[in-house]
Amino acid sequence: MANSAKRILVVGPSWVGDMVMAQSLFITLKARNPGATLGVVAPAWSKPILERMPEVDEVLPLAVGHGEFGLTSRRELAARLRGRFDRAIVLPRSWKAALVPFMARIPERIGFLGEHRYGLLKERRKLDKQVLDQTVKRFVSLGLPLEEAMQGEFETPTPRLMIDRNNLVNLRLTHALSSRPAIGMMPGAEYGPAKQWPLGHFHALAALLIKDGFEVRVFGGPKDHAAGESIVDGLPHAHNLCGKTQLADAVDLLADCRQVVTNDSGLMHVAAAVGVRIHALYGSSSPAYTPPLTDNAVIHYLALSCSPCFKRICPLGHTNCLNDLSVAHVYREMSVDSQCANGVNVSG
Repeated sequence: MANSAKRILVVGPSWVGDMVMAQSLFITLKARNPGATLGVVAPAWSKPILERMPEVDEVLPLAVGHGEFGLTSRRELAARLRGRFDRAIVLPRSWKAALVPFMARIPERIGFLGEHRYGLLKERRKLDKQVLDQTVKRFVSLGLPLEEAMQGEFETPTPRLMIDRNNLVNLRLTHALSSRPAIGMMPGAEYGPAKQWPLGHFHALAALLIKDGFEVRVFGGPKDHAAGESIVDGLPHAHNLCGKTQLADAVDLLADCRQVVTNDSGLMHVAAAVGVRIHALYGSSSPAYTPPLTDNAVIHYLALSCSPCFKRICPLGHTNCLNDLSVAHVYREMSVDSQCANGVNVSG
């Protein structure tokens, strides 16, 4: 598999966080295949993220909505790719995800077994969830020889997104951001409410941080706008940016923050990939399975007996795994980080 002449195609995932984690695979492929070119088939929304990854030579948008079959779009894309790639790596485990490389007649097509893809993949790998116990490990393993991948003892490079400093200057002016040190907050979680810290907790934490001299920036998509409004309500130096910025803008604005407080979400992984200090809040999901890929993170997780359940909505109806994660605890940890960053001795 280590051939510097390889033209490699990766069929990327459909979620923001997974796409960021896929950069670990892209880094591995470029390191293992010097001189290779790398194309990524991905939803159109992910193009701004992929363009911040220096390993990606070409983004190939697939005009198919999440959950849609889109046979015509897949066939048209496959026709454009025919003869251009030697190897394809399919990250999603769905049947339809393997269609484009198959129809493009790419000679090597690698992916995990799933949804009866026997005829679509040339190399079908069995997923050992004990060995490959994290999403990022599963992605990277598909870029390695089978024997090495099965052992699970390989490196997973840390994602690192490029920052556009000129865009950051423009964004600070456009949104009238202050010169105060910034704290980012990400209250959304596309998967469901069982992964969302209460908005009242975010609001109370924001009030404490603003009193300490910080500016608060709330990030998210248009669907998170109402949540952002409840967090910034009545607070000075607080900005609801939900739905007001593009994904690439969020990359630059998060890089400008001192710390971020975030649910287990796609934006958490974006924050990790720009190097900002992360306070990650886990409830129904597991920090062992989808941790922020950075050493600069604090995990807040109560590890209740019912956690992780991986449900969209709490099956017990109380969501205590997040409701009981106190504002005081998170604030205390953030204050320690702030004092350390400012050179204050907090030992003892």
